[in-house]
Amino acid sequence: MTIASSSPPSPLPSVGAAGIATTSRTDRPRADGSRGDGRLAAVFVAPALLGFVVFLLWPTLRGVYLSFTRFNLLTPAQWVGIDNYVRMVHDPIFWNSLRVTVEYVVINIGVQTVSALAIAVLLQRLTQSAVLRGIVLTPYLMSNVVAGIVWLWILDTQLGIGNEILVALGVGRVPFLADETWAIPTIALINVWRHVGYTALLLFAGLQAIPGDMYEAAKVDGASEWRMFWRITMPLLRPVLAVVLIMTVIGSFQVFDTVAVTTRGGPADATNVLQYYIYGAAFARFQFGYASAMSVALLVVLGAITFVQYRLTRADRTDLG
Repeated sequence: MTIASSSPPSPLPSVGAAGIATTSRTDRPRADGSRGDGRLAAVFVAPALLGFVVFLLWPTLRGVYLSFTRFNLLTPAQWVGIDNYVRMVHDPIFWNSLRVTVEYVVINIGVQTVSALAIAVLLQRLTQSAVLRGIVLTPYLMSNVVAGIVWLWILDTQLGIGNEILVALGVGRVPFLADETWAIPTIALINVWRHVGYTALLLFAGLQAIPGDMYEAAKVDGASEWRMFWRITMPLLRPVLAVVLIMTVIGSFQVFDTVAVTTRGGPADATNVLQYYIYGAAFARFQFGYASAMSVALLVVLGAITFVQYRLTRADRTDLG
């Protein structure tokens, strides 16, 4: 009894037990908290995931299926294999639409990117005024349909104020939207006017991430503004510029509403861009199978262009150490 009562209890079991108990009490709330965070994250993600499945994934899969069928809404879809794709390859209007679309994309991307970059650099180097940034963004707040109608009135050959100004300057009237040569450049410039402010602000945000001490060090070394632009601004802005280019190219290939409002594909298919031709095939001639085949072709073209752009511009890498 004496030995038993005088012997101190071994600390290992008690400490170990306490430690295990303490650890269990500490970990259990963490595990419960992790599961709670997971459920909360699932609640927030669910609406976006549902929208992705309903409005993007399912229509895409349905469109790929319809591209192998003959379907006009009135009768069940009839499987025709690759007939729609063979027809597309031999369709001269399809190739003309693709050529017109590429012409539009080249003009739109070239003018918009250069203009937006110039505006962004001027905003960063000369002023930080929020008012000016708001003014630059103003055209983007207008929808493409409204912008198209406004410019349709301004550029009207007989009554438009744009042509009245040209007449006053002695240039003469120009059929901007009624001439095969002028139609696509005019539509491209209308979209440049609307989107250049938004693109400029994206690039302006990228410029804000460039450390100012780099410019200060370059000034101390006697570098000019032009030299700092090519040696500091352009290399460090490259990832943002690459993303902007990818977004702009994808958006340009899907031009539709401005064409539908101003020219409706005319004159003589001069502005019949690919999206407008697909719309006509589906909702004017009820050739949903053929329209789906052209949509799949457009999806493949956009995917290939995006992949090439992503690799060539190294959009996932930055030179900012």
